[in-house]
Amino acid sequence: MTGLVLKDIRKSYGAVDVIHGIDLDIKQGEFIVFVGPSGCGKSTLLRMIAGLEEITAGDMMIDGERVNDVPPSKRGIAMVFQSYALYPHMTVYENMAFGMRIAKEGKDEIDRRVRSAAEMLQLTNYLDRLPKALSGGQRQRVAIGRAICRNPKVFLFDEPLSNLDAALRVATRIEIARLSERMADTTMIYVTHDQVEAMTLADRIVVLSAGHIEQVGAPLELYERPANLFVARFIGSPAMNVLPAKVVMAGQTTTVELKSGTAATLDIATPEAEHDKDVSFGVRPEDLQVTTGPDFLFEGTVAIVEALGEVTLLYIEGLVEGEPIIAKIPGIQAVRRGDKVRLSADRSKLHLFDKDGISYRAL
Repeated sequence: MTGLVLKDIRKSYGAVDVIHGIDLDIKQGEFIVFVGPSGCGKSTLLRMIAGLEEITAGDMMIDGERVNDVPPSKRGIAMVFQSYALYPHMTVYENMAFGMRIAKEGKDEIDRRVRSAAEMLQLTNYLDRLPKALSGGQRQRVAIGRAICRNPKVFLFDEPLSNLDAALRVATRIEIARLSERMADTTMIYVTHDQVEAMTLADRIVVLSAGHIEQVGAPLELYERPANLFVARFIGSPAMNVLPAKVVMAGQTTTVELKSGTAATLDIATPEAEHDKDVSFGVRPEDLQVTTGPDFLFEGTVAIVEALGEVTLLYIEGLVEGEPIIAKIPGIQAVRRGDKVRLSADRSKLHLFDKDGISYRAL
């Protein structure tokens, strides 16, 4: 059974089109994450699902019912915002119960749902407190609990962790993951710009750019098999290294020549017609290793060393004009600024994109 279906959804503000024909099927119980750069339309799309933005064209279906003209309160949706939006004069209990009281739910049913949600979110001991007596993470959990009490068909999260510090983000992210497991039949749609949240929480990630869907897939599918250069650069931190290259041998395997003169053979098939064509060659920083042998991809001078303990980031100059190559090497490395290094990579970890930025793996 499909929980939510978007068919050719479009959004315009006057003559300006911001969402361009989105088609997406979300199954009941899925955890979907929308990611993309600022201004890509992810929050606008979420607000259209919630009914807070009017749909210009297309159809939105929830459990088979068209809901384009259904008011937000009737869609069976609960939304958790970036801002906690708690009533400061109400206790945690009263904040969580407020929506049900407005809906004229029975007193016993309200009490049962509030206490059940509080236990789920480890808030039972805080039900009599005012929001000002809570930490930021606890306040966000109260906002989530208020949404749970509505017993919605679909949960919408609009960057709920962006106001929290690093430690609280991790703790609250774990709480949301546990919540998803406990409410396995409830569909969840989550907007974020944080890749860690997307990769760790999502069943599927929807990558958006300028109001278009670039790719939909499981987190590791997008990481290992990006459909195009945009997804390849957006997923992963640091971003994928991308260099100009030329195909010197096409076929079941492909050999390219980098501008530095180094040749690389990839386990990627390309049509014979691609011979002598300009392409983009990609390798992720974490797939590079320092080597001293004659078989290497890159050779350059270390411009910056970032020693983070668990990994060392090396910024290598002299390969691409104005842009260093980044290598993410495990552990602590005895490499200093100004050293000459050679980098290699397993050929199965290399990526290739055509002149339009489309991955040859996607063919």
